[in-house]
Amino acid sequence: MKKFIVLSIMGLVMYACNSSNTDKNGSGSQATNDDEAGTEKISTPGGDPPAYDPNRGSGRFTQVDLGKGLNVTMADAGEKIYGVKCTGCHKLTGEKLVGPGWLGVTQRHKPEWIMNFITNTDEMLEKDPKAKEQLEICLVRMPNQSLPDDDARHLLEFMRKNDGAK
Repeated sequence: MKKFIVLSIMGLVMYACNSSNTDKNGSGSQATNDDEAGTEKISTPGGDPPAYDPNRGSGRFTQVDLGKGLNVTMADAGEKIYGVKCTGCHKLTGEKLVGPGWLGVTQRHKPEWIMNFITNTDEMLEKDPKAKEQLEICLVRMPNQSLPDDDARHLLEFMRKNDGAK
């Protein structure tokens, strides 16, 4: 009986942790996230995502407003996420490790494409020609990291910093 109670509690805790993340199915209305400075805007439409667009990829991010200049606070938070989630597969240079190097990624792809790839990896690898091309080179699918939108945005800002944004 004790095992059942412990397992039930663990299940509820895990469910609560997962359900507190950003809505993954796109339901709800227009969503906007603001950073401390009030310059961050990430737009996601309600309902089904729009048709595939090669400039933004496949996913719910239709507009990512980068604000004026680099947000150092967000970039620092993104660097910490990179250290925990990304460094095992990606270098900050152009050199491939398991996945492609990150140098120049923000010049090759629009912010919306990067955000959609980070948060919608599986669909991007199925639909996006650029993502499919990288998969053919790397031969390993990027796992879905299940990052909340804010963490994905922080990674994008860290990528911008890595590419020399000021």
